[in-house]
Parts: sequence; structure tokens; C-alpha cells
Amino acid sequence: SHEPACLTAPLCCQHGLPKLPLPALKDTMDTYLRCMKHLVTEEQFVKTQNIVKEFGAPGGVGELLQSRLMERRENQANWVYDYWLNDMYLNNRLALPVNSSPAMVFPRQNFRAPIDSLRFAAHLISGVMEYKTLLDARALPVDYARGQLAGTPLCMEQYYRLFTSYRLPGPERDTLVAQESSVMPEPEHIIVACKNQFFVLDVVINFRRLNERDLLTQLDKIVKMADNKEEQLPPIGLLTSDGRTEWAESRKSTNRDSLDMIERCLCLVCLDDASGLELNDTTRAMLMLHGGGEAKNGGNRWYDKPMQFVVGADGCCGVVCEHSPFEGIVLVPSKLVRAASVSELPAPRRLRWKCTPEIHKLLASSADKLQRLVRNLDMNVHKFCDYGKEFIKKQKMSPDAYIQVALQLAYYRPVSTYESASIRRFQEGRVDNIRSATPEALFFVQAMTEGKFSTKKMEMLRDAITAQTKYTILAITGMAIDNHLLGLREIAHEVKMEKPELFKDEVYLISNQFILSTSQVPTTVEMFCCYGPVIPNGYGACYNPQSDHIIFSVSSFHESPQTCSAEFVKCLVQGLQDMRELCDKYRSSSTPTGQRKGRTMEIHTQTETNWQNKTSQRPSDSTKNQQTLPQVLVKTPDQTKVEAQTQTSSQGEFRSFEE
Repeated sequence: SHEPACLTAPLCCQHGLPKLPLPALKDTMDTYLRCMKHLVTEEQFVKTQNIVKEFGAPGGVGELLQSRLMERRENQANWVYDYWLNDMYLNNRLALPVNSSPAMVFPRQNFRAPIDSLRFAAHLISGVMEYKTLLDARALPVDYARGQLAGTPLCMEQYYRLFTSYRLPGPERDTLVAQESSVMPEPEHIIVACKNQFFVLDVVINFRRLNERDLLTQLDKIVKMADNKEEQLPPIGLLTSDGRTEWAESRKSTNRDSLDMIERCLCLVCLDDASGLELNDTTRAMLMLHGGGEAKNGGNRWYDKPMQFVVGADGCCGVVCEHSPFEGIVLVPSKLVRAASVSELPAPRRLRWKCTPEIHKLLASSADKLQRLVRNLDMNVHKFCDYGKEFIKKQKMSPDAYIQVALQLAYYRPVSTYESASIRRFQEGRVDNIRSATPEALFFVQAMTEGKFSTKKMEMLRDAITAQTKYTILAITGMAIDNHLLGLREIAHEVKMEKPELFKDEVYLISNQFILSTSQVPTTVEMFCCYGPVIPNGYGACYNPQSDHIIFSVSSFHESPQTCSAEFVKCLVQGLQDMRELCDKYRSSSTPTGQRKGRTMEIHTQTETNWQNKTSQRPSDSTKNQQTLPQVLVKTPDQTKVEAQTQTSSQGEFRSFEE
């Protein structure tokens, strides 16, 4: 594995990753019934049982579709990848902000003067360029799995899409466009958004990368250009916040050359004006997800681009990710080399747009829809400080499984629940779904609402955690049901077969209505991830377990009478407190089956990477009050482990704030 990589072969083949397995039809059908039995009425279930029996009968529709999927598996690197990408993202017609694009919220920065925020932005851009150099050389070290099946190499392909892809809106389906690099690529540039204006900032001039000082000079010029009232153009970025079909239509009326510059840029840096709001965790999460609408920074975005770094004048900073090209990425650049200054810096260029009455009408409509989204989002970020993952590990339980059971307890009613699980152990692997609403979780939740604590309840908690852990292993080894069911459904459509009864059944529809959409995204500093619910009456619940606390980002929509984020958080806190009380009362000396004595069974449901170059330094008192500059691009909701490295403004070395 230490041989130099051949650049022509796909990366996953270079490291001999296996293809994604195709589960046996019978296994998936049995698991599907087991997952749904306790979530539907007896009448619905009996009907579904019969449909499943007919679908899986010898010589039946299921076997035919399964054989077609097996052929597809033979001929493709990953049999589900295209189906999954279209189903999860590209077919979705909803607007990207809140509904699709997750955000990572950085710790609030203390900018004392406007130049501080530009210095921070210049530092971020330097980190991006450093990382881009690694990507261009295909020199990223391979990630290896931790937790279950530790040491397995993971597919690296999605890293290489980070700065080379673009989500192009379409009338019925979007396209994920990948730019093929030519032998002589054009000068690399980023787009800087400032006061709803877009500027081209060349980061490579005469084959030399701009250093931080030059970047700062250019950013300062951009701010002055953006302040020029006479030159200001309408906030075209608002069009990208609209529904995908509407944006595809509006796009025809905009300026082709300007679109081209944005589509080919490395990333966006959005220099936001101060919002004027009190910047607590909840407000910062909302501002990161939608920019605060037209009146604030909602037009200072271009949502089709995978990476948008947001640097607010008031210290509200983070990253907004267009999620279709990748699950999540970590930047861990080496010490920045001081590049020589470029003697002649050409002025950054403002992008021009056609401003017809038609465009003004489209902008007004987009602004109105974004404002509705802003009003509708019910966000609640809560730092649970009673305990963290250390307490859970002492109970010999997986923190992720424990928190998933707590989420079931908080919601109380059993509903279809989605938890993302990485399948990067396989070629071109992305994610499958861990169905956390297990029958065992339901029995535990029911028991917790009845009477006093008992040994029986403690057994039920352990059973629920074991069931969650087993399904997690099923998912990360490519044997879960959701991708398989999707493949069977799509292959039926491809061969122009009438939609099988299984996929028209009410229970199948219920199985895909994810009222709880959840994800674990740990970070090593006080930053957190957030995203919106996936259905109108659902919750988005992202959690970040730390040693002595857990950060929860809970979202829902005000328009739904069935949901309330503050109420959900209240129930979650109560549930976590009750679970601790139960554990304290019945701390079992015996080690549950399948766990070695003295070892915590910790399941990592997402990218399980052995991060390199870690130091366990804590910031000394002298550096605590200095402004810290996140040097990283952090992971997005479908990821687990995030290495967050920061660099203090007065020092050259990187510190990793790791437990």
C-alpha cells in the first residue's frame, strides 16, 4: 500500500477495496418486515407480509430484479451509487438551503476591527489552497476505519470532488458536473461574495500562489469595490436559493460568462455583514443555514457550489456544503509556507449580470420564498452538560447507540428514523441508513414511561443498545436494507416493468417518511453541525458527543403543528437524565455479550479515520484569549469524526484540540 499511486486507475481500485456487496433478497425482505412490524397497524402489516411473500416467491418479480441487480454489480464499481445520488439529491426539487445543504458552525470569532475578519478569511483561503495542492498531487493519505473492522482502508474518491464539482440545476433532475482538469489548467480562482456582489479573486498569478498578505490586500480591494453604490447589481445569488426547477428556468436568463466563472471556481468565500442579531448558538446555526434571508445575508451565497466559507463581520463564521458530491471533508494542512509576494496584483473583477425586468421579477419571487423558509425554520441548539460520552463508555455502551436510544425516548412514538452510516469500506461507497427505531428501542421506551426503575428496564436498555449496534454493523458492512430496496425499485423502473406492489404499498411509503433524521458529527473543538428536517412534520437531529457534554442541533418547521424543537430538546434532556439515573441505580458489573472485559464497544457509524499528526496539547493561558483561526474544512452530517485544527494568529504550528 506504500507504492506510488497510479493516477489513471480510480483510487478505490488502487487500494484493492472490495465492491459493495448485494444482500440476499430473503435477508432484506425479512429485515424489512422486522423493521416495520412495530411501526404500523396490524392490518397494514398483514397486508405487507402477503405482498413481501409474493414479491420474494421463487420465480417471482423479486428474483428477476435481484438477478438484474447482480448483473449490474458485476459491471459497475458500485451498483447503488447512481441510484442513490439521484434519489437522495439530484431528483429532489426542494430549495437547497435548510432542506439539503448542511452547515458547520465555527466557534464565534472575536473580530475587533473589520481587517480582522479579512485576515481570518485570507488565512482560510491559504488553508484551502494548501489542501488543494495535496488533492492535485493525489497525495492524500488513505483513511482507515476505526471502531468496528478497524484498519480497513476507506474509499477516498469523494475527497477529489471537493473543488471540482458543481450542482447544475435541471428542470426535472439536477446534474453533478465534474470539471476534468486539462494539461494546462486555467489560473485558479475563488469567488468572493460581498454585499450580494460576486468578485473573481485569482489565487494563482504567473504560476505562483498568492500568500496570505497578498490575499488580504485583494480582499480589502473587494470590500472597497463592493461598497461602491453606483456599481452595485441586484442580488443574483438569491436565485440559487429557490426550488431547483425554478432556478433551472431562471438560469437561462442570466449571464453565461459570469455563471461559467462561478462554476469553475475552487470555492466561495462569503464576506457577510453583521446580522445585528444576538449571536447565540441557535442564531448562528440559523444564519449559517439560510443567511437570514434577503434582508440580511441570504443573497450573499451561491448554493450550487460544494463549499461556501462564511466569514461574518460580527464573528459568525462557518461552512455551508452542497451535499451531493461528498459526505464530508477534513482539511489538515501542514504548516503554511510563506510564499514570496506577487509583485503585480491585478484588481479583482466584479461579475456582471443581465438585469432585465424579468430577472427582477424572478429575484422578488426567490426572495419571498427564502423569507418563508427563514420564518419557518424552528432551530434549537442545546449543550447538554450533565454528562458526555465518558459516562456512557463507563457503562460499557456505545455512545452513538446510547444517544440514538435517547432520541427514540425523546420522540416517544415509534417512527421511521434515519441515521447515516458510512459504506466507504467499498468502492465509491457513500452511505446507507441505520434504522434506529428498533423493536427493542420501542420496548425500552414503553417501559420507561411505566412505574419505577427496575432491573428489567436496565436489561431493556442494554437490549436496545445491542440491537442498535447490530444494525450499525449491518449497515457499515453493506448489508442494510435501504440501498437494496432502492436498487430493486430503480431496476424495475429501468426495465420498464410496472411498479411492483411492494413499492406502492402504504407501509413502504411510511418506511421512507423519516420523521427523525439523525446524524452523529463529533468535532474536536466547540463547533457543531446543523441541518433542516427532511419532511415537513419531521425533526433534524445532529449531535456532537464530547467527553463531558453533548451538543444537540435540533430543527423542525414552525408550520407543522406536530413539531416543536424546544419541546423536543426538553424531552431529550429529561430522557438523558432518566437514562443516567437508571444506569447509576443498576450499574451492572457483568460485561454484556460480545464485549471484552474492560473495553468499551464503540461503534463509529461514519468515516472512521486514524487521524495523523495529533498532539494532545491544550491551549496555554497566554493563547486562550487570542483569536483562533480554524484551518479546516470540517465534516458534514453524514460523517462521524472531525479533526478540527486551529492555528493561533501569533504562532506557526498547528494545535489539535483532541481529548
